[in-house]
Amino acid sequence: MEISIGITPGPDAVRRAQLAEDLGYRRAWLYDSAALYEDIWINIANILNATSNLDVGTAVLVPNLRHVMTTASAIATIERMAPGRLMCGFGTGFTARMVLGKKALSWSSTRRYIETLHALLQGEVAEIDGSKIQMIHRPSLTAQRPINVPLLLSAMGPKGLDITAEMIANGTCTGLIGVAPLDGAWGHQVLMVSGSVLDDGELASSSRAKAAIGPWYVVGYHGFWEAFPEGVATMPGGAEWLADVESARPEGERHLTVHEGHVTEVVGRDLTVLDLAAEETLAGVGWTGPASSIHEKLAHASNAGVKEILYTPAGPDVDREMRAFAKAALA
Repeated sequence: MEISIGITPGPDAVRRAQLAEDLGYRRAWLYDSAALYEDIWINIANILNATSNLDVGTAVLVPNLRHVMTTASAIATIERMAPGRLMCGFGTGFTARMVLGKKALSWSSTRRYIETLHALLQGEVAEIDGSKIQMIHRPSLTAQRPINVPLLLSAMGPKGLDITAEMIANGTCTGLIGVAPLDGAWGHQVLMVSGSVLDDGELASSSRAKAAIGPWYVVGYHGFWEAFPEGVATMPGGAEWLADVESARPEGERHLTVHEGHVTEVVGRDLTVLDLAAEETLAGVGWTGPASSIHEKLAHASNAGVKEILYTPAGPDVDREMRAFAKAALA
């Protein structure tokens, strides 16, 4: 079982990647949301230049953010710089699109993008918007084709999982990034988990743990608001949370308020609902629990066919979360 870490592209990315390498993490997966974080490819390049035993991944790229040829060229650049150290995850876009005021992409368009990207990386001619395209870089200008960087899909619902299974079977996709262990032939199955390793005797509702767990807990409010804004009022503290959102910005701009601090920190109205969360609710966020519980969860995931754990720490002391999870998972 490989143990990897999620890192936010930003000023601390290289330092945290170096810490991850020292702690024994296998790979640093970087998030991709242009309205929230710095550029993913620049940060990946900087991390590769600053480490030697830490691989990198994208978790996850969203097709509409970049032309498929731009993505192919970026992948080729990283493969030329650091052969064999890159994996690329893709998804239909949750926050990366919603913070732009858009819904997630269709699975048909996402599939078409990945299949086109795969063809380009193999050196083939592909078609976009009725025009033929191909990577025609000269040998002196980037990595030679074929470029066999693993391409993974982030899928959770039945339609996305069906498409992922089909693409794994036909060779255009090599694995799955999910949030629950799944039995079956999923290639390189990566399980993304959040949460915090609790100190001996510590409760999930302690101020330290709550600050670490909070960014992932409040995502539930963000997602519910996107799907059914009025329904947020039925959640603990939801009426006050919703009123704050509606007073902060005019209609048409409220998505900009809702997704502030996404999976990094808890701000403003989110602090209010976090303070109302019960101990058992917080203890159920991700892999929150004592160090002894991590090994049980790892065994369960491994038995289901998971090949890699992607731990996504958050809160004001990410270094502490990285150290505690590494100690629990890698001991």
